[in-house]
Amino acid sequence: MTRVVLSAGVRDDFDRIFDFLFEHAPETAAQRIESIVNAINVLEWSPHIGRPAPHGQRELIISTGASGFLALYHYDPMTDTALVLAVRSQRERGYKRPGA
Repeated sequence: MTRVVLSAGVRDDFDRIFDFLFEHAPETAAQRIESIVNAINVLEWSPHIGRPAPHGQRELIISTGASGFLALYHYDPMTDTALVLAVRSQRERGYKRPGA
C-alpha cells in the first residue's frame, strides 16, 4: 500500500476551499472537504491513477457533485510514497503556490 503524505501547503488549500464552500453552502462545506480527502486516499491503492502533469508530477481529478477539484502530487516508486503538493478547484487557474 502506497503511503500518502500531504505537504504543509495543502492545509492552506483546504482552508481556502473550505472558506469558499462555507460562503456558498455552509451546510455541506465540511462534508465536501471530507469527500476530497477520501478521494485522495485512492492513491494508497492506485498511485498512477492521476493524469501526467509537468515536472514528473500527476493530477488526480476529484469529482464532487456539480464541481470538481484537482490534487497535484508526485509519486516516488522507490519509497512507494505519493506526496500531495496542492489541491485546487477545477475552476481555479493554476495552483496557489510556486512550484506546486
